[in-house]
Amino acid sequence: MGKARRAKPGKRTPAARAKAALDRAQPPPSEPPPSTKRAPGKFSTRNWRVARRLRAILLIPVLVTLVFGGLRVNRAIDTWQSADDAVRVAELVQAANKYASDAINERDLSVVPLLQGDTGSEVVAKARKVTDQDRAAFEAAVERMPKTARLLRRVEVVQQGSEQLDDIRAAAFTSKLPGVQTEEKYHLIQHPLMELANELGFGSSNQASFGRALYAISLTQAAESLTRAIGTHILVEDRSALQDGELESQLASFRSYAYLQQVALVEFDGAATSQDTARLQKALDTARAKGEQQAVEAAQRADEAGEEYVAPPAMTKMISEIASGKPATELAKQGITTESFFAASTLSFDAYRQVEVYLTDTALSNAEDIADSARRDAIVNSSVALAAVLAAFLIAAGVARSMSTRMSLLRASAFQIADQRLPALLAQLSRSTPGRVDSRVAPIPITSTDEIGEVARAFDQVHQEAVRLASEQALLRGNINAIFTNLSRRSQSLIEGQLSLITDLENNEADPDQLENLFRLDHLATRMRRNGENLLVLAGEESNQHGMGPLALIDVLRAAASEVEQYERIELSGVPEAEIHGRAVSDLVHLFAELLENATAFSSPQTMVRVTAGRLPDGRIMVEIHDSGIGLTADDFAAINHKLAHPPTVDANISRQMGLFVVGRLADRHGIRVQLRPSRAQTGTTSLVMLPDTITYTAVEAVPAEGPVALPHAPQEAPDLAAVAAVIADSVARRGRGIHETWEDPGNDAMSRFLHREERRRQTTRGEHQTTGPDTPQ
Repeated sequence: MGKARRAKPGKRTPAARAKAALDRAQPPPSEPPPSTKRAPGKFSTRNWRVARRLRAILLIPVLVTLVFGGLRVNRAIDTWQSADDAVRVAELVQAANKYASDAINERDLSVVPLLQGDTGSEVVAKARKVTDQDRAAFEAAVERMPKTARLLRRVEVVQQGSEQLDDIRAAAFTSKLPGVQTEEKYHLIQHPLMELANELGFGSSNQASFGRALYAISLTQAAESLTRAIGTHILVEDRSALQDGELESQLASFRSYAYLQQVALVEFDGAATSQDTARLQKALDTARAKGEQQAVEAAQRADEAGEEYVAPPAMTKMISEIASGKPATELAKQGITTESFFAASTLSFDAYRQVEVYLTDTALSNAEDIADSARRDAIVNSSVALAAVLAAFLIAAGVARSMSTRMSLLRASAFQIADQRLPALLAQLSRSTPGRVDSRVAPIPITSTDEIGEVARAFDQVHQEAVRLASEQALLRGNINAIFTNLSRRSQSLIEGQLSLITDLENNEADPDQLENLFRLDHLATRMRRNGENLLVLAGEESNQHGMGPLALIDVLRAAASEVEQYERIELSGVPEAEIHGRAVSDLVHLFAELLENATAFSSPQTMVRVTAGRLPDGRIMVEIHDSGIGLTADDFAAINHKLAHPPTVDANISRQMGLFVVGRLADRHGIRVQLRPSRAQTGTTSLVMLPDTITYTAVEAVPAEGPVALPHAPQEAPDLAAVAAVIADSVARRGRGIHETWEDPGNDAMSRFLHREERRRQTTRGEHQTTGPDTPQ
């Protein structure tokens, strides 16, 4: 496109103009006379005194404080009630866990006596008495618990299992409940009790995790108890009296519950805290040490009695040996007896129970602490809310007496600054040519030293700071524009010299390969010149080519395409017979070049970019640029179209979308509408450019545009430049101008250089072909 315009002598830059506008200060204008308004009515609140008005105004926040204070007190009371409910739930879970633990302990202690037929065993009676006491304590806790639907459902399941306890005791380890059915029947009582642990955790950030941890340790204890009961059962009973397959069923159940214990331990590790995990490990270590001490003591007693003593193996070894189905006599040789197995299993059972008791006690303690805290909060909040309401009324009355007209004056002055003086000054400084600007700030006429006076002084400082910042921004914008203009003009002169040098090299170069490299360098320099012209657009400079003649729309599009890196992918078709006014040719070539650059850069190199145009009934021309890229989202389209319609102020974000900013500026300069829309195909983007009739008109004689008009597709092929040149020459001749005059025009420099490169490429290729001959490989 055209060369950069040089600064005329004596003409000030935008920065100089902005600085001069700030330096020219005038006295502030006189205050406008107050507007005449209708007097307020007799009962209007505007006739109230300030004290009365403030009481009325402050009554609203006082009432709001009262309402929100009441809500806060009510919320505190609700929290207190919820915390009390949590305490009763914790008591229920504590009683349930003790009931469940003693119930399965009763089952385990009853295995040996009942299998041996000792139904009146004192051990069994004592264990059942403890279980009955636990059941009574649980029923008492049920009476105190909160009657929620969820708890009632859980308790109902527990009570259904408890009702079967007497029947289970009567049939335990008899033919009515053979095998391991007795052990598993007790599970109907223990498991619902264990599930109540999921109701714990009120006020805790890990409510679900706490319940899971307690449930997991209870499940571990239950699995250990079943393993102890069934293992003792297998060691004590007479296997000769068993039915076929009954022993295998017992062994299978024994292995399953031993495996369930390990699964429950893993679940506990995942749900419990590190402190709880360490506490369980410590309890198991203590149980292991106690078991070793018991083995030492048993060995001493056997030695004193002169009996042979075999130390029992570890618990895991005993479980695996019992699960193998070996006879009791063979297991005894390894130290695995009823007494040793029961004692070792009891130690683990007690360790699990110790952690379970600790967790239930901790839950109860936490719930009680939360309840106490909620109770205190409810009392404190009620007192504070009542005191705040009373204080608000007293303060409102006192403040209302101390206020005067200064508040109204401050309000009026603040609104005048915010609504009139400051916006008007900022609007004037934001213009590119602000003119004579008075940047002085008239202070608010309040001289008191109280808070109202301090607010007035603070508002004056804010006002002064806002004016100062706006002035600096105006000066900075002028400096930036001057920098852009200076850089652009410096680079443009260098690029023009570079283009002249490249042209001389092209004219004197005969090597096709070297000439091709020069052509690429020429095209790259042309694109660099367009980037330099972008700086002029950013600086707000107008085009310096208003005096050039009109140019056909098809030629404008060709000139724009010649400035694009991948120009061979651009295809023109259906362009109507219209001409562009000379004052808009340069800017329109620049605008189309930026849009075509985007279309080729963001689409596949194997696709074509189609450019079509059509005349609307009202005389305007619509140019469409279609590409086959990946497309944009709806939000992206909305943001880009907004920037195209309303070009923003130059800032750091412009560097990321400079092309779109330049297009918006150029379109706004000539009243052109540019929009991006999704392509009608599945992918791609369509750029719509609406050319107003103020810059276009229909030529008397124009080049017919029937079918597609495209630039050459590949630089290696010899393009039909004669046909292209003939079309352009014919178009120019019909307008009464020579082709040399038209394409030497500064606005058509890009197209001229493009035709020159293609003609030189064709001549060089033809000359090389004649030198090598038709049969010589190329």
